[in-house]
Amino acid sequence: MTANPQPAPFRPATTILELGDSFYDAVESAPFPQAILRFRNDRAAASIGLDGLDDASWVQHFARFVPLPDSLPQPLALRYHGHQFRVYNPEIGDGRGFLFAQMYDDRGRLMDLGTKGSGRTPWSRFGDGRLTLKGGVREILATEMLEALGVNTSRTLSLIETGEALERNDEPSPTRGAVMVRLNHGHIRIGTFQRLAHLRDEDGLRTLTDYVLRHYFGDPGGLDGPVRLLDHVVRGTATLSAQFMAAGFVHGVLNSDNINVTGESFDYGPWRFNPTWAPDFTAAYFDHAGLYAFGRQPEAIHWDVMQLAVSLRLISPAEPLIAVLDSFGDHYQPAVTDAILWRLGVRPRNQSEDRALIQAIEPALRGSDTSIDRFFQASFGGAIPTHFGAEFDEARALLAPYVARKARDHAYWQADAPCSMLIDEVESIWADIAERDDWTALNAKILAIRDFGAALGD
Repeated sequence: MTANPQPAPFRPATTILELGDSFYDAVESAPFPQAILRFRNDRAAASIGLDGLDDASWVQHFARFVPLPDSLPQPLALRYHGHQFRVYNPEIGDGRGFLFAQMYDDRGRLMDLGTKGSGRTPWSRFGDGRLTLKGGVREILATEMLEALGVNTSRTLSLIETGEALERNDEPSPTRGAVMVRLNHGHIRIGTFQRLAHLRDEDGLRTLTDYVLRHYFGDPGGLDGPVRLLDHVVRGTATLSAQFMAAGFVHGVLNSDNINVTGESFDYGPWRFNPTWAPDFTAAYFDHAGLYAFGRQPEAIHWDVMQLAVSLRLISPAEPLIAVLDSFGDHYQPAVTDAILWRLGVRPRNQSEDRALIQAIEPALRGSDTSIDRFFQASFGGAIPTHFGAEFDEARALLAPYVARKARDHAYWQADAPCSMLIDEVESIWADIAERDDWTALNAKILAIRDFGAALGD
């Protein structure tokens, strides 16, 4: 994999310890029978100064969880609550993962290394604390594709097969086990605040508010800290909602415990990319009401942010919180415009023209069977080809005066088919691994996605 040309130094941190042990539980990793390295993301590792680890050290840190120097001395399972499909659940927390380490990245941001599948914790309930290898492969594919598409996402740092046979109800079993490490810009969820509000812990809410403002937003906090925190979260999550739409992505489980207060998407379970602009397209087979359907994602995320406002009401007057919460749409509209213009490869002109263009493109896509990925590949640089039907005539005319933000000189733009990540290909990649232990297709897809990202990015 391509590494960062200017790797960052490793700069460890332990800031989570400032919160105190009422926010987490010290835990131990499961003793896995094997540790077979299947994926290491040296590009992500370079951003935090860990790309120089040899494979043996990598396995020691990310399968055996030997502490990284001067970072956290022991893994911590974080405590939180949350609404799951809008039903409040006070019995959740890090049930098959933990916070393993903290450090600063090459942009000076405080980063967390969190796990998935690392074993049981006090919050596992009836689960085994494990991750299927298929789940890990799917998370690699999701994060790589979203990163290429400009979505603010966690990054999959490591996937290691554990030699365990797992029983699952939603895939053929026994199935292979794995442990994954993700690189996050923070691991504090809306549900972290909900837990404190549920416990009526005003001091804890103030402590957490100040912690998040200081370490993730560079904001000094103060008396209006809760309002300023909500404003940061509204802006970040409105932008994330817009990026999901422009990417044609459906997260699948937008519960409040899955919403990071930094506005970074993470935790990919039943995700899918939408083949066409179908608002009612869902990712999770259990989302019978379509609560988290493609077209309802901004509404769902706004609802989750509302739960943060409700939690902060314990330490702040309601009126300024309501005013900030009501600004979500004001931030979402320009963000979705910017995200779609970016994917089209054109520079913004002015608010009126830009919004008119998006209002022409969206219904044209919705009213046709046009592939989202094919449309954006063909139209990149500012011209909608004539082979797209008459329903695109208005959008075609409105797009004509726009200036390309970069040339179509990358080889990707001459490819016969767009780089996409639809469910049939995901299943095909997994079938090669499950049936023949053949990782060729996965490795090739990662390279293709990164090539796509290079073509699309600035």
